[in-house]
Amino acid sequence: MGVEKQGADSKRYTLIPRVLVFAVADSGQVLLLQGALDKKIWPNIWNGIGGHVEQGESVLQAAHRELLEETGLSAQIMQYCGQVVVDTGTKPGIIFFVFKAKDLRGEQRESAEGRLAWFTPEQAIRLDLVEDLYTLLPMIIRQEPNAGPFWGLYSYDETGQLRMSFSFGSDSTSSPESSSKSS
Repeated sequence: MGVEKQGADSKRYTLIPRVLVFAVADSGQVLLLQGALDKKIWPNIWNGIGGHVEQGESVLQAAHRELLEETGLSAQIMQYCGQVVVDTGTKPGIIFFVFKAKDLRGEQRESAEGRLAWFTPEQAIRLDLVEDLYTLLPMIIRQEPNAGPFWGLYSYDETGQLRMSFSFGSDSTSSPESSSKSS
């Protein structure tokens, strides 16, 4: 099948692909990044590791690359946890793929993206996090290696409040569990 048969059409709704990686140590601690003060989005706010999927790389390759670039670490296990579509109300939207990185190797180092620190899940949830992490981080920490992925949809209401809904497991007919977080 040639590229012309892929059905790509700039008039259709498009999504910008990103990855979000949570590095988890054997102790259960999670590595978070406090965004540099000069970052365009989420300066001085704690988040997972991640960024855009670059042209020519797979989502998995992007997860490994972002982890290495932002932390100096590589993961022997990169567990796919789920995906979230973010309806921004405009074109394009965003889709991000969430991973749990385990069996970490290398020497941790900081990057221009911000400051790194390890936290227990209980400590992490008390930080100034990107707003969806209060829901997302506990889900990732609890997710077992053989669990099916979650499917998320984020949108914003008329007041700009984030709305989140999730479905769990591989059964696409499962009923969604919804939650919302006010900023």
